[in-house]
Amino acid sequence: MKYLTTQRQIAAPWPMPSCRAGHTARLMEDRRRADAGGGHFIECQCGRTHKHPSTHLALQEWTRLYGRATPVAPTANNVIQLGLGLGDRSTG
Repeated sequence: MKYLTTQRQIAAPWPMPSCRAGHTARLMEDRRRADAGGGHFIECQCGRTHKHPSTHLALQEWTRLYGRATPVAPTANNVIQLGLGLGDRSTG
């Protein structure tokens, strides 16, 4: 017999910011009907949003509370930046 759960974690369309305590947020889906308490919400170890009928509304509430996550650009040690320009820089 397959074990069925009503809640599952789903992938967020953009990186979510951590809460004020630094906990990682995760987007959850409660697969019950809306009138039975189902919906989409975001939770971390210390809190969660209300349940919403769509993922977008749950993400909207979370970003209103904690702002948008700023993606960190990977740094590379082996990159050399060349001083290339457009046109001639000579004064003569």
